[in-house]
Amino acid sequence: MDPFVVVGGDAAGLSAASKCKREDPDREVIVFEKGRWVSYAHCGTPYFVEGKVDALEDLLSLTPDEVDERGIDLRREREVVAVSPTEQTVTVRGPDGESVQEYGDLLIATGGRAIADPIEGHDLAGVHTLHGLDQAAAIRAHLLDPGADHLAAVGGEAFVDRERVERYGAMDPPETVAIVGGGYVGVEMAEAFGAHDTEVHLFQRGDRLLPPFGEAVGEAVADTLRDHGVTLHLGTEVERLTGDDRVEGLSCAGGTTLDVDLALIGIGIRPNTDLLADTGVELGASGAVVTDDYGATSVEGVYAAGDCAEMRHAVTGERAWVPLGLTANRAGRAIGQTVVGDAEPVGTVAGTASVKAFERESGRSGIVDHERAREAGFDPASETITAGSRSGYYPGAADTTVTLTADRESGRLLGGAITGTDRAAVRIDTVATALEAGMTVAEVERLDLQYAPPFSPVWDPVLVAAKVLRGSIE
Repeated sequence: MDPFVVVGGDAAGLSAASKCKREDPDREVIVFEKGRWVSYAHCGTPYFVEGKVDALEDLLSLTPDEVDERGIDLRREREVVAVSPTEQTVTVRGPDGESVQEYGDLLIATGGRAIADPIEGHDLAGVHTLHGLDQAAAIRAHLLDPGADHLAAVGGEAFVDRERVERYGAMDPPETVAIVGGGYVGVEMAEAFGAHDTEVHLFQRGDRLLPPFGEAVGEAVADTLRDHGVTLHLGTEVERLTGDDRVEGLSCAGGTTLDVDLALIGIGIRPNTDLLADTGVELGASGAVVTDDYGATSVEGVYAAGDCAEMRHAVTGERAWVPLGLTANRAGRAIGQTVVGDAEPVGTVAGTASVKAFERESGRSGIVDHERAREAGFDPASETITAGSRSGYYPGAADTTVTLTADRESGRLLGGAITGTDRAAVRIDTVATALEAGMTVAEVERLDLQYAPPFSPVWDPVLVAAKVLRGSIE
């Protein structure tokens, strides 16, 4: 049998490769990775920059040696530049030139890349994005004193881009930092930069931070950031970053300017699917690969998973592009099972996610936004409540704010968001489970959730929100 070839050596790719090799040890499994890093925790990079994670290698789930021990043929610094479904081959570019590799089954797990090009001046020195370990290393080196041993400070010396680390390590640490974008990266990096005694400014084109989390979470997170000295510029669009060779300032629509020493662009990512041009593999409106319930693409023998692929949404039933870590790992593992002959569905995605802003934690799942809910054919209604995280008399209780959204006609739960300072984010898992089960708010209200004073009041905040929302729609 021809080999199972995987393009991309991170979450989805190595999950698939590992599962396939475990289930069929005799199957040849080849993984091509264009960089040097494999199997790393991208979501941990803000905490590495902050200093809560000591070294880059701490973010690795598997080292290249551990991948080799699994019997997987890992080929790093090898970029797949073309796919030929008719010949069932991929063209690979490496240090020794180009070569052609045949495949029996092919997984595209190429992930995504940070968007920066809409901002003029994004290519100036001192302007960073954060979508990879080399980028995280450069930012941390930039924040350290020029006299430090920067390679030792960032770790991962066997894999890291040394030239990039040394170049930014030679620069003076920034005094004023501008973050462009108020999503996950922007919020988490505001805390990370603040830990380095910088003056932090966060610019958001819209009027609210973390738009998918809803109004209550956005406002609460904004208040928390301000309380910790972050200057917010909401409703402010950054048009250009300025400077000669190195960033020195920024200019916004409307005339606002600011002198800065470092800028971070965190306005989103786009899927890496350019290599699929002219292959017949169908792409969705997002630019990500359209897949079926088993991760298969429109071309036989070709699968896709992770940040480059769409999946079925748990609420709408439609294909959606929601790039998140768990879904990438889960889909990859399922595809690894499928290619050995035992088909396994990749599951659905509800967009369940959480974010930390200093002491405040927030979570979301499903659809909270009414406009999006209407586009999906629902008649949405929402309620927001605030309740205690534990019994009021037990030490450590804190306000927990919950927003739930449901369809008026059917009573079906559509989504929710939670924010607070005492184990608030993990409560979103109750909402996510209810969404996957297609439950109504009445059914959520009747859930038999645990109660003990140190952990929750008799009526968990999620149950209170369901009770109030049910009353408003019935």
